[in-house]
Amino acid sequence: MSGVNAVTEFILLSFPCSREVQVFFFMLFSVSYILTLMGNGAIVCAVKLDHRLHTPMYILLANFSFLEICYINTTVPNMLSNFLSETKTISFTACFLQFYFFCSMGTTETFFLPLMSFDRCLAICQPLHYPTIMSRHLCMNLVALCWVTGFLCYLVPIYLITQLPFCGPNTIDHFVCDPGPLLSLSCVAAPGIELSYSILSTLIIFITFFFILGSYTLVLRAVLRVPSAAGRHKAFSTCSSHLVVVSLFYGTLTVMYISPASGNPAGIQKIVTLFYSSVTPLVNPLIYSLRNKDIKAALRKIQVCTKISQSE
Repeated sequence: MSGVNAVTEFILLSFPCSREVQVFFFMLFSVSYILTLMGNGAIVCAVKLDHRLHTPMYILLANFSFLEICYINTTVPNMLSNFLSETKTISFTACFLQFYFFCSMGTTETFFLPLMSFDRCLAICQPLHYPTIMSRHLCMNLVALCWVTGFLCYLVPIYLITQLPFCGPNTIDHFVCDPGPLLSLSCVAAPGIELSYSILSTLIIFITFFFILGSYTLVLRAVLRVPSAAGRHKAFSTCSSHLVVVSLFYGTLTVMYISPASGNPAGIQKIVTLFYSSVTPLVNPLIYSLRNKDIKAALRKIQVCTKISQSE
């Protein structure tokens, strides 16, 4: 960290309101947090324990659910503690560690979504060659590549931000150490760092989004060639859940991170960040499990086995 920093900790204002409302928010987001862990954890367990789900499609889904668990753990526990805290402080180092992991998890998710769309594209457009092309070995290598690349992308930009002088004020009008508020607190302007961060974010968002768009264009062309209506419906149903998740994630992400210090009102920043960092990880398991017969069957099987083991 830069030696000229006078700031040793930041204050995360979170959602300023009365004590009673803070307690209500704490209870509300605690329930949401627990449900998110349970929902995503159930999908991970279902895929791990049911050997019929050891296919690339479900391996990707399990990794995506595990990523969602990691994602919410970068922000929600600290946000919950702030609801009950009087000081609402976070140390300088902890703030930037949260910033790094929050960005890295989000970037990893932007890589997982096009990988999942690529898997569906292969399955529908090349059904006969799909088992040969998308082997478990290739799938695991692509998963590892997503994780490693996601954690490397913002390593240099965030390190450069840590070298900026922070001499006060130290109040962040947010519930997370976000790039926009952090850059605005620096004592000196850093247009080069801000521009590089924005360019990197823009490239990641648009390249992955257009890859997904291209994949589903090929899927649409393949589906429209299917002669039977039942076949077309089955093909569309395998992609619909993923399309909903993509729409939720990219719709909110684009608003915030193409220009992190673009002057968006703090209230809008908080709501949008809260949506894609807390709400989408909660609804994603519902989107995938409610529309997937294999996941529902695996979850019922786990539930039956649990009841049997408890009765014994």
